[in-house]
Amino acid sequence: MPDVRLASPQGTWILLTTVLGSSMVLLDSTVVNVALPRIGRDLDADLAALQWTVNAYMVTLAGLILLGGALGDRFGRRKVFVVGVLWFATASLVCGVAPNAGVLIAARALQGIGGALLTPGSLALIQASFHPDDRGRAVGLWSGFGGIGAAVGPFLGGWLVDGPGWRWVFLINVPPAVLCALIALRHVPESDSGERAPGRFDVLGAVLGALALALVTYALIEAGDGSPVVAVAGVAGLVAAVAFVLVEQRRPHPMMPLDIFASRQFTAVNGVTLCVYAAFGGFFFLAALQLQVAVGWSALAAGTALLPTTALMLLLSARSGELADRIGPRVPLTVGPLLCAAGMLLMTRVGPGASYLTDALPALLVLGLGMVTLVAPLTATVLAAVDTARAGLASGVNNAAARAAGLVAVAALPLLVGMGPEAYREPAAFDEAFGRAMVLCAAVLVAGSVIAFATVRRPAQGCRHPECRTHGSVAVPPLEPETEKGAGGGVSRETPPPAPGRPED
Repeated sequence: MPDVRLASPQGTWILLTTVLGSSMVLLDSTVVNVALPRIGRDLDADLAALQWTVNAYMVTLAGLILLGGALGDRFGRRKVFVVGVLWFATASLVCGVAPNAGVLIAARALQGIGGALLTPGSLALIQASFHPDDRGRAVGLWSGFGGIGAAVGPFLGGWLVDGPGWRWVFLINVPPAVLCALIALRHVPESDSGERAPGRFDVLGAVLGALALALVTYALIEAGDGSPVVAVAGVAGLVAAVAFVLVEQRRPHPMMPLDIFASRQFTAVNGVTLCVYAAFGGFFFLAALQLQVAVGWSALAAGTALLPTTALMLLLSARSGELADRIGPRVPLTVGPLLCAAGMLLMTRVGPGASYLTDALPALLVLGLGMVTLVAPLTATVLAAVDTARAGLASGVNNAAARAAGLVAVAALPLLVGMGPEAYREPAAFDEAFGRAMVLCAAVLVAGSVIAFATVRRPAQGCRHPECRTHGSVAVPPLEPETEKGAGGGVSRETPPPAPGRPED
């Protein structure tokens, strides 16, 4: 049994290294968007290259994150975590010195692989190291401090872009990564070999999932060319997705056991997740561009402008979870997306000559309140929809679904609203397309609200409740730890089937 106490020096070191590791990934999910206009100008990149700068990272992170925890179970959680941290740092260094957009995109894909290794590993280290009496508080601190990292991302990105330059958005990852790896090797215990899971993990499933996401994303981004290659890529992506489902059905130890979707509540809440995080992914990609391209603000001003959403999440997400515990998740999951939709419609007023106080701030406050209202109840409902032993797996699937929804939105939205390859260089055209995009995002959020109202029910008594009560990420719902020994940070590879006869199934 793990026996490290949170108040001990070793407990402090473990918490520090896991927070450092996860914060790099959370920060990177927000900081890069602010740098996109400057990256495009310096590397002479078109809008498609900027989309790939975001999505190359998300494809590998979303496609491989479920595998990351299983690798830690097999080879040792500290070892895989350290490999992930150093991999992420090396890829960040290549991003920072990239001579052209092609190299930057390739390095971003490598960065996502590192993120897929270290993100579940950071939570798994807490699960495997701390005494059970301290584990809940350690997870809460990990979640809260990680949220602070995500919150400062846009501000830090803007400051770096306007100051030393956009390359430092990536280079800044290197020193904390080296420090994180050194602390882990010196102060964090390796998981006991007797507690490690058997050496079975679903590499084929992970490759097929990532390939399907990559091919579909390519087809959406390049669809404007009308090339036969694009059509072939789209069809191949769909074939890879079907193959992924077939492989997961037949493998004895699948990365994503499909029988978890036998719970109608779990399936429905993941439908809400897809709608909500598709809208969020599209919004934060385009908003950072809109504030700089059309409104004319500096990168620092644009990054600072986006702070209210994450600040509200940090301040109020725990209270939102407590409210949902009292009244049930149906109302928050219905009202929250509607508030977010209202915030995005208000963003249509943010164009050339817009005022921050009268135009941008009200929209972002409404959006932030909507996010606060829905994120904690969404996580709680995901966990409650399956057997307690599968709660970590359910969280991992939900987290991966949110990432996939965001990357598809970044690929599809410019196509759907008529943004051309040079749109971000044309303020008037970009502003017009941005308004259409916000209306489309609002419609997707309304669809999520309708799904929640029609399908979400109050969880059964005695179900699993989230340990991550404070959350600051605007990109994905929080990962939750497993409840049983040997699980890899919410993404374990093998768990027992759900108990029959649950009220929400």
